[in-house]
Amino acid sequence: MTRTVIHLLDDTTPGGVTRMLDYIRKSPALAASARHEIRVLPRGRWSAPRLEADVIVSHLSVSWRNLPMLTALRALHPATELIHVEHSYCEGFVAANPTPRLRFGALMRTAYALFDRIVAVSRGQADWLTRSEFVGASRLVTIPPMADLAPFLALPGPRSRHRIGLVGRLHAQKGFDLAITAFRRAAGPEMTLDVFGDGPDMEKLVELAGDDPRIRFHGWLDDSADAVAACDTLLVPSRWEPYGLVVLEGLAAGRLVLCSQADGLTDHVTGGAIAVGGASIGVWEDAIRSLGTNDRGTRAVRGRQHARAAIARFEEAWAALVAPAAEQTVEDAIAA
Repeated sequence: MTRTVIHLLDDTTPGGVTRMLDYIRKSPALAASARHEIRVLPRGRWSAPRLEADVIVSHLSVSWRNLPMLTALRALHPATELIHVEHSYCEGFVAANPTPRLRFGALMRTAYALFDRIVAVSRGQADWLTRSEFVGASRLVTIPPMADLAPFLALPGPRSRHRIGLVGRLHAQKGFDLAITAFRRAAGPEMTLDVFGDGPDMEKLVELAGDDPRIRFHGWLDDSADAVAACDTLLVPSRWEPYGLVVLEGLAAGRLVLCSQADGLTDHVTGGAIAVGGASIGVWEDAIRSLGTNDRGTRAVRGRQHARAAIARFEEAWAALVAPAAEQTVEDAIAA
Protein backbone atom coordinates (compact mmCIF):
# COMPACT_ATOMS: atom_id res chain seq x y z
CA MET A 1 0.00 0.00 0.00
CA THR A 2 1.34 3.43 -0.98
CA ARG A 3 1.94 5.66 2.03
CA THR A 4 1.12 9.37 2.11
CA VAL A 5 3.95 11.68 3.16
CA ILE A 6 3.21 15.36 3.63
CA HIS A 7 6.10 17.81 3.65
CA LEU A 8 5.54 21.12 5.42
CA LEU A 9 7.35 24.23 4.20
CA ASP A 10 7.25 27.86 5.35
CA ASP A 11 9.80 29.40 2.97
CA THR A 12 9.23 29.05 -0.77
CA THR A 13 12.23 31.18 -1.76
CA PRO A 14 14.06 29.38 -4.59
CA GLY A 15 16.98 27.50 -3.10
CA GLY A 16 18.25 24.17 -1.88
CA VAL A 17 15.19 23.27 0.22
CA THR A 18 12.61 23.89 -2.51
CA ARG A 19 14.77 22.11 -5.08
CA MET A 20 15.17 19.09 -2.81
CA LEU A 21 11.42 18.88 -2.26
CA ASP A 22 10.81 19.17 -5.98
CA TYR A 23 13.20 16.27 -6.52
CA ILE A 24 11.47 14.15 -3.87
CA ARG A 25 8.06 14.87 -5.34
CA LYS A 26 9.11 13.96 -8.89
CA SER A 27 11.42 11.01 -8.20
CA PRO A 28 10.05 7.78 -9.76
CA ALA A 29 12.10 5.75 -7.27
CA LEU A 30 10.50 7.47 -4.27
CA ALA A 31 7.02 7.42 -5.84
CA ALA A 32 7.16 3.62 -5.88
CA SER A 33 6.68 3.44 -2.12
CA ALA A 34 5.04 6.73 -1.11
CA ARG A 35 3.03 9.65 -2.40
CA HIS A 36 4.84 12.86 -1.46
CA GLU A 37 2.82 16.05 -1.09
CA ILE A 38 3.96 19.56 -0.21
CA ARG A 39 1.99 21.99 1.94
CA VAL A 40 3.03 25.58 2.56
CA LEU A 41 2.30 27.05 6.00
CA PRO A 42 2.70 30.74 6.83
CA ARG A 43 5.57 31.29 9.24
CA GLY A 44 4.56 32.26 12.77
CA ARG A 45 0.98 30.97 12.78
CA TRP A 46 -0.29 29.67 16.11
CA SER A 47 -2.47 26.84 14.82
CA ALA A 48 -1.63 23.78 12.76
CA PRO A 49 -3.77 22.04 10.13
CA ARG A 50 -5.11 18.55 10.66
CA LEU A 51 -3.45 16.37 8.03
CA GLU A 52 -4.31 12.94 6.72
CA ALA A 53 -0.91 11.36 6.30
CA ASP A 54 1.15 8.36 7.34
CA VAL A 55 4.21 10.56 7.85
CA ILE A 56 4.54 14.32 8.29
CA VAL A 57 7.91 15.86 7.48
CA SER A 58 8.72 19.34 8.74
CA HIS A 59 11.04 21.56 6.73
CA LEU A 60 9.85 24.44 8.89
CA SER A 61 11.94 27.00 10.72
CA VAL A 62 12.65 26.22 14.34
CA SER A 63 12.06 29.46 16.25
CA TRP A 64 10.19 30.71 19.29
CA ARG A 65 7.74 32.29 16.88
CA ASN A 66 7.02 28.94 15.23
CA LEU A 67 7.04 26.87 18.42
CA PRO A 68 3.27 27.19 19.15
CA MET A 69 2.46 25.86 15.69
CA LEU A 70 4.93 22.99 16.01
CA THR A 71 3.41 22.11 19.39
CA ALA A 72 -0.09 22.17 17.91
CA LEU A 73 1.09 19.96 15.04
CA ARG A 74 2.22 17.30 17.52
CA ALA A 75 -0.97 17.59 19.57
CA LEU A 76 -3.19 17.14 16.51
CA HIS A 77 -1.27 14.08 15.28
CA PRO A 78 -0.31 12.07 18.37
CA ALA A 79 -0.13 8.76 16.48
CA THR A 80 1.42 10.04 13.25
CA GLU A 81 5.17 9.87 12.76
CA LEU A 82 6.61 13.38 12.74
CA ILE A 83 10.05 14.01 11.24
CA HIS A 84 11.95 17.30 11.17
CA VAL A 85 14.70 18.10 8.67
CA GLU A 86 17.15 20.70 9.99
CA HIS A 87 18.08 22.86 7.03
CA SER A 88 19.15 26.03 8.83
CA TYR A 89 21.16 25.64 12.01
CA CYS A 90 24.77 24.55 12.26
CA GLU A 91 27.78 25.28 14.43
CA GLY A 92 29.04 28.04 12.14
CA PHE A 93 25.67 29.79 12.16
CA VAL A 94 25.62 29.98 15.94
CA ALA A 95 29.20 31.27 16.03
CA ALA A 96 28.43 33.99 13.47
CA ASN A 97 25.07 34.95 14.97
CA PRO A 98 25.60 35.20 18.73
CA THR A 99 22.56 34.36 20.78
CA PRO A 100 22.10 33.49 24.47
CA ARG A 101 23.24 29.86 24.61
CA LEU A 102 20.81 28.72 27.28
CA ARG A 103 17.86 30.24 25.45
CA PHE A 104 18.92 28.79 22.09
CA GLY A 105 19.53 25.37 23.63
CA ALA A 106 16.11 25.44 25.28
CA LEU A 107 14.49 26.23 21.94
CA MET A 108 16.25 23.42 20.11
CA ARG A 109 15.58 20.76 22.75
CA THR A 110 11.94 21.80 23.17
CA ALA A 111 11.24 21.83 19.43
CA TYR A 112 13.11 18.63 18.65
CA ALA A 113 11.30 16.79 21.46
CA LEU A 114 8.09 17.17 19.46
CA PHE A 115 9.39 14.95 16.67
CA ASP A 116 10.00 11.23 16.43
CA ARG A 117 13.12 11.67 14.32
CA ILE A 118 15.44 14.51 13.33
CA VAL A 119 17.24 14.54 9.99
CA ALA A 120 20.63 16.24 9.77
CA VAL A 121 21.74 17.27 6.29
CA SER A 122 25.45 16.55 6.80
CA ARG A 123 27.78 14.66 9.08
CA GLY A 124 29.25 17.94 10.29
CA GLN A 125 25.84 19.20 11.33
CA ALA A 126 24.92 15.86 12.93
CA ASP A 127 28.10 15.86 15.02
CA TRP A 128 27.28 19.36 16.29
CA LEU A 129 23.67 18.46 17.11
CA THR A 130 24.73 15.48 19.20
CA ARG A 131 27.67 17.28 20.88
CA SER A 132 25.32 20.09 21.84
CA GLU A 133 22.88 17.49 23.21
CA PHE A 134 20.01 18.95 21.20
CA VAL A 135 18.95 15.44 20.13
CA GLY A 136 19.98 11.93 21.10
CA ALA A 137 21.85 9.84 18.57
CA SER A 138 19.06 7.24 18.54
CA ARG A 139 16.63 9.74 17.01
CA LEU A 140 19.07 11.38 14.61
CA VAL A 141 19.52 10.39 10.97
CA THR A 142 21.90 12.01 8.48
CA ILE A 143 20.65 12.33 4.89
CA PRO A 144 22.45 14.85 2.65
CA PRO A 145 20.07 16.79 0.36
CA MET A 146 19.63 16.18 -3.34
CA ALA A 147 18.33 18.01 -6.40
CA ASP A 148 18.04 17.01 -10.04
CA LEU A 149 21.66 16.48 -11.05
CA ALA A 150 20.89 15.27 -14.58
CA PRO A 151 21.52 18.70 -16.19
CA PHE A 152 24.88 18.95 -14.41
CA LEU A 153 25.96 15.41 -15.25
CA ALA A 154 25.14 16.13 -18.91
CA LEU A 155 27.40 19.19 -19.13
CA PRO A 156 30.59 18.86 -21.15
CA GLY A 157 33.85 19.31 -19.34
CA PRO A 158 35.30 22.77 -18.72
CA ARG A 159 36.75 24.60 -21.72
CA SER A 160 39.62 26.28 -19.91
CA ARG A 161 41.11 27.00 -16.49
CA HIS A 162 40.38 30.70 -16.44
CA ARG A 163 36.67 31.07 -15.66
CA ILE A 164 35.93 31.18 -11.93
CA GLY A 165 32.37 31.28 -10.59
CA LEU A 166 30.44 32.13 -7.44
CA VAL A 167 26.88 30.78 -7.32
CA GLY A 168 24.39 31.47 -4.54
CA ARG A 169 22.60 34.03 -2.44
CA LEU A 170 24.45 37.32 -2.04
CA HIS A 171 24.59 37.27 1.74
CA ALA A 172 27.41 37.48 4.29
CA GLN A 173 26.94 33.76 4.98
CA LYS A 174 28.30 32.84 1.54
CA GLY A 175 31.60 34.70 1.96
CA PHE A 176 31.58 36.12 -1.57
CA ASP A 177 33.29 39.24 -0.24
CA LEU A 178 36.32 37.11 0.66
CA ALA A 179 36.47 35.57 -2.81
CA ILE A 180 36.04 38.86 -4.69
CA THR A 181 38.80 40.59 -2.74
CA ALA A 182 41.09 37.56 -3.06
CA PHE A 183 40.43 37.35 -6.79
CA ARG A 184 41.30 41.01 -7.34
CA ARG A 185 44.61 40.50 -5.53
CA ALA A 186 45.65 37.09 -6.83
CA ALA A 187 44.10 36.35 -10.23
CA GLY A 188 45.95 36.91 -13.49
CA PRO A 189 44.68 39.20 -16.25
CA GLU A 190 43.38 36.27 -18.29
CA MET A 191 41.03 35.12 -15.51
CA THR A 192 37.40 36.09 -14.99
CA LEU A 193 35.07 35.92 -12.01
CA ASP A 194 31.35 35.49 -12.71
CA VAL A 195 28.91 36.00 -9.86
CA PHE A 196 25.50 34.35 -10.18
CA GLY A 197 22.88 35.22 -7.57
CA ASP A 198 20.95 37.95 -5.85
CA GLY A 199 20.46 39.07 -2.29
CA PRO A 200 20.92 41.81 0.29
CA ASP A 201 24.68 42.18 -0.27
CA MET A 202 24.48 42.92 -4.00
CA GLU A 203 25.33 46.61 -3.70
CA LYS A 204 28.16 45.92 -1.26
CA LEU A 205 29.71 43.25 -3.49
CA VAL A 206 29.44 45.35 -6.64
CA GLU A 207 31.23 48.16 -4.80
CA LEU A 208 33.89 45.70 -3.64
CA ALA A 209 34.46 44.58 -7.24
CA GLY A 210 35.01 48.20 -8.21
CA ASP A 211 35.79 48.79 -11.86
CA ASP A 212 37.60 45.47 -12.32
CA PRO A 213 36.52 44.39 -15.83
CA ARG A 214 37.25 40.75 -15.01
CA ILE A 215 34.37 40.57 -12.50
CA ARG A 216 30.81 40.30 -13.80
CA PHE A 217 27.47 40.08 -11.96
CA HIS A 218 24.69 38.17 -13.70
CA GLY A 219 21.89 38.20 -11.13
CA TRP A 220 19.82 35.14 -10.34
CA LEU A 221 19.47 32.42 -12.99
CA ASP A 222 16.45 30.11 -12.73
CA ASP A 223 18.55 27.29 -14.15
CA SER A 224 21.61 26.90 -11.94
CA ALA A 225 23.12 24.44 -14.45
CA ASP A 226 23.55 27.39 -16.83
CA ALA A 227 25.55 29.19 -14.16
CA VAL A 228 27.79 26.20 -13.51
CA ALA A 229 28.23 25.64 -17.26
CA ALA A 230 29.74 29.13 -17.55
CA CYS A 231 32.50 28.26 -15.05
CA ASP A 232 35.59 26.08 -15.04
CA THR A 233 36.09 26.43 -11.28
CA LEU A 234 33.60 27.07 -8.47
CA LEU A 235 34.54 28.82 -5.25
CA VAL A 236 32.38 28.18 -2.17
CA PRO A 237 33.84 30.36 0.60
CA SER A 238 30.89 30.11 3.00
CA ARG A 239 31.29 31.25 6.60
CA TRP A 240 28.67 28.68 7.63
CA GLU A 241 26.83 26.04 5.62
CA PRO A 242 24.74 23.11 6.87
CA TYR A 243 25.43 21.22 3.62
CA GLY A 244 26.11 23.21 0.42
CA LEU A 245 24.20 21.71 -2.50
CA VAL A 246 26.09 23.89 -5.00
CA VAL A 247 29.26 21.89 -4.26
CA LEU A 248 27.57 18.63 -5.25
CA GLU A 249 26.24 20.27 -8.42
CA GLY A 250 29.71 21.49 -9.32
CA LEU A 251 31.18 18.03 -8.78
CA ALA A 252 28.40 16.49 -10.89
CA ALA A 253 29.35 18.90 -13.68
CA GLY A 254 32.99 17.83 -13.53
CA ARG A 255 34.11 21.24 -12.29
CA LEU A 256 36.95 21.95 -9.92
CA VAL A 257 35.32 23.00 -6.65
CA LEU A 258 37.11 24.76 -3.80
CA CYS A 259 35.15 25.12 -0.57
CA SER A 260 35.71 26.34 2.94
CA GLN A 261 35.77 23.87 5.82
CA ALA A 262 32.62 25.26 7.39
CA ASP A 263 30.16 22.74 8.84
CA GLY A 264 28.73 20.38 6.22
CA LEU A 265 31.05 21.52 3.44
CA THR A 266 33.69 19.15 4.80
CA ASP A 267 31.46 16.24 3.72
CA HIS A 268 32.23 17.06 0.07
CA VAL A 269 35.98 16.60 0.31
CA THR A 270 35.70 12.82 -0.04
CA GLY A 271 33.80 13.44 -3.28
CA GLY A 272 36.58 15.46 -4.83
CA ALA A 273 36.12 19.02 -3.55
CA ILE A 274 39.25 20.83 -2.38
CA ALA A 275 39.11 22.14 1.20
CA VAL A 276 40.34 25.67 1.80
CA GLY A 277 41.12 26.34 5.45
CA GLY A 278 40.02 29.50 7.20
CA ALA A 279 37.58 32.29 6.39
CA SER A 280 40.20 34.85 5.43
CA ILE A 281 41.15 36.69 2.27
CA GLY A 282 44.71 35.39 2.49
CA VAL A 283 43.83 31.70 2.27
CA TRP A 284 41.59 32.35 -0.73
CA GLU A 285 44.37 34.31 -2.42
CA ASP A 286 46.62 31.28 -2.02
CA ALA A 287 43.90 28.98 -3.31
CA ILE A 288 43.37 31.07 -6.45
CA ARG A 289 47.11 31.26 -7.14
CA SER A 290 47.33 27.44 -6.92
CA LEU A 291 44.51 26.69 -9.37
CA GLY A 292 46.89 25.72 -12.14
CA THR A 293 48.46 22.96 -10.05
CA ASN A 294 45.32 20.81 -9.64
CA ASP A 295 44.71 17.55 -11.52
CA ARG A 296 41.35 18.56 -12.98
CA GLY A 297 40.82 15.43 -15.06
CA THR A 298 41.08 13.01 -12.15
CA ARG A 299 38.95 15.20 -9.91
CA ALA A 300 36.28 15.57 -12.62
CA VAL A 301 35.87 11.79 -12.93
CA ARG A 302 35.83 11.39 -9.16
CA GLY A 303 33.29 14.18 -8.73
CA ARG A 304 30.83 12.77 -11.26
CA GLN A 305 31.10 9.29 -9.74
CA HIS A 306 30.49 10.74 -6.29
CA ALA A 307 27.39 12.61 -7.52
CA ARG A 308 25.86 9.53 -9.14
CA ALA A 309 26.41 7.50 -5.97
CA ALA A 310 24.88 10.31 -3.88
CA ILE A 311 21.65 10.12 -5.90
CA ALA A 312 21.21 6.43 -5.13
CA ARG A 313 22.01 6.90 -1.44
CA PHE A 314 19.53 9.76 -1.13
CA GLU A 315 16.66 7.84 -2.70
CA GLU A 316 17.34 4.70 -0.67
CA ALA A 317 17.63 6.66 2.58
CA TRP A 318 14.42 8.63 2.07
CA ALA A 319 12.49 5.52 1.04
CA ALA A 320 13.67 3.84 4.24
CA LEU A 321 12.96 6.92 6.38
CA VAL A 322 9.26 7.10 5.48
CA ALA A 323 8.70 3.33 5.33
CA PRO A 324 6.69 1.55 8.04
CA ALA A 325 8.73 1.15 11.22
CA ALA A 326 9.25 -2.57 10.65
CA GLU A 327 10.89 -1.84 7.29
CA GLN A 328 13.08 1.13 8.25
CA THR A 329 16.77 0.58 7.58
CA VAL A 330 17.83 4.20 7.06
CA GLU A 331 21.33 3.78 8.43
CA ASP A 332 21.99 0.82 6.15
CA ALA A 333 20.68 2.77 3.13
CA ILE A 334 22.97 5.70 3.86
CA ALA A 335 26.02 3.50 4.36
CA ALA A 336 25.43 1.48 1.19
